[in-house]
Amino acid sequence: MAKYGKKSQAKVKRAMEEMKEGTLKSGKSGKTVTDRKQAIAIGLSEARAEGAKMPAAPKKKAAVSKKKIAPKKKAAGAKRKTAARKTASRKKNVKAKKR
Repeated sequence: MAKYGKKSQAKVKRAMEEMKEGTLKSGKSGKTVTDRKQAIAIGLSEARAEGAKMPAAPKKKAAVSKKKIAPKKKAAGAKRKTAARKTASRKKNVKAKKR
């Protein structure tokens, strides 16, 4: 099991107390934090920045390129545009471009 040092525990405790008082603010937006898990995350990130003893932050997953993703299948009830509707919409677009 992961072991957290006293400094990291103190940071989380302080963040939780600030959240309960309503004075804990999030980073970029500056909004008041109301979620318990977010308060814990803020405390842990502050402790990490100060070099407290704790496990490394979870690694973010790499973005998958679009080529590797399989094409999505349409739902069984999804309707397709008929050829007549397609040509009508194309004619509209051509007329609009000429103007």
